[in-house]
Amino acid sequence: MQVDFYHLTATPLERALPSIAQRIVAGGGRLLIVSGDEGQRGAIDRLLWSYSPESFLPHGQAGGDDDASQPVLIAADVAPANEAANIALIDGEWRDAALDFERAFHFFDGDRIQEARAAWKVLADRDGVERRYWKQDDAGKWEQAA
Repeated sequence: MQVDFYHLTATPLERALPSIAQRIVAGGGRLLIVSGDEGQRGAIDRLLWSYSPESFLPHGQAGGDDDASQPVLIAADVAPANEAANIALIDGEWRDAALDFERAFHFFDGDRIQEARAAWKVLADRDGVERRYWKQDDAGKWEQAA
């Protein structure tokens, strides 16, 4: 199980998340995007339809009749109705249920850095969990820092 911590500084979630989602779907995978914030879920739903004019990223919000067929599903809870092996926690809140997935992406900004550090430390003691910390350089490019 791999957990990637993404510290959002120069690049906002709205630019980082679509590229990760697109790579997962292009590779035949599925992604569950989780946020406890209804407004954020709605904004991400709209974003995934319009973030790039030359691409199409099929997705839906949880609670519909076709949840199981969605390559990308946006939900309030960690319940992969689309049988996703990947999860993106986008509201800055770590959830231990993410450890049931093959890969977790934990996005956080400066307001949530203390919680991210606490999750990082707790996960250090978990068997079978590989942690990676991604930060941005001065040019905004992602680089693995730990």
